[in-house]
Amino acid sequence: MKARAFGKYAGAVILAVWVLFPMYLLTAGAFSTQNGVYQYPKSLWPDWSTGTMRFFWDSAGVPAALGRSVIVAAITVALSMLIGTPAGYAIARYRFRGRNPYQMSIVSTRAFPVVVLSIPLAVFFLQWGIYDTVWAVALMHTALVLPFVVLITSSVLAGIPVDLEEAAQVFGCSRPGAFWRVVVPLAAPGLAAAATFAVLMSYNEVFAASILTIERPTSIPCTAANRFISSPGVPAT
Repeated sequence: MKARAFGKYAGAVILAVWVLFPMYLLTAGAFSTQNGVYQYPKSLWPDWSTGTMRFFWDSAGVPAALGRSVIVAAITVALSMLIGTPAGYAIARYRFRGRNPYQMSIVSTRAFPVVVLSIPLAVFFLQWGIYDTVWAVALMHTALVLPFVVLITSSVLAGIPVDLEEAAQVFGCSRPGAFWRVVVPLAAPGLAAAATFAVLMSYNEVFAASILTIERPTSIPCTAANRFISSPGVPAT
């Protein structure tokens, strides 16, 4: 038993190091000096400096793009959770014909490249008058995030016994009331994980933002890259 427990803990430590080590390298590169960024082989403990981050933050358009990115992520999370949670609840609680193919069809929407969706949506947004706005990017990100939110919430809600909802209804709760008072508190960690996943996907999606915005970009990497290309170099201090 001790050997098995030791193996589990050792595996967990190895997995954690495997996941966290690249994050540490990214952090070290962000807070290194200019020479440390281009040094090879790189040192595991570089000369720490805030010069690179100050250069990034002082780049033209970065603070504004960051603010719009936060707004887009918030709208994306709100829309995807408002739409995806009821859909996940229906999949978890109801048995209907074509339920499994329907779940597969949700995943298949991500089989299309982003460029296939972005260009037609750009035409529609131009016709609707919302092109180059946070709403255009948020709607695009919601379409990309929603399948995963539906699948995550359906899996979380399927793990909550339906007997708890029935017991709440016996004591006077309506079905929506039982869902809000019983299911939501129990599913809160899973719903928070789905919302976090939606935030990360929205923030990491650069291509759609670069197509759907021109004068008011929500893509920080592209904004900073333009400044980096036109700059002679990153300050070394």
